[in-house]
Amino acid sequence: MRFIRQLSWLLRVLLFLAIFAFALMNTDSVEVRFLPGHAWETPMIVLLLLFFACGAAIGVLACLSRLFGQRREIQRLQRALRTGAGRGGPPAA
Repeated sequence: MRFIRQLSWLLRVLLFLAIFAFALMNTDSVEVRFLPGHAWETPMIVLLLLFFACGAAIGVLACLSRLFGQRREIQRLQRALRTGAGRGGPPAA
């Protein structure tokens, strides 16, 4: 178990170093044009991290409805189990 933990930390450090090196190589400025006459100039890594964060947030939002549905079902099943436990039989589906 200790080996797995050390391997996990080693992989985390290597991933961090790879992302850090990627960030250092992408410091060139890029210009993003939103609308005619509106532009934003920023380092490429800032733009990449911004889009990554937006994608991660959209992914989390997409999973929320399923997560809340599963929680409701778990609560319903726990209530059925508590009320069915007094009868001695399994809860009706």
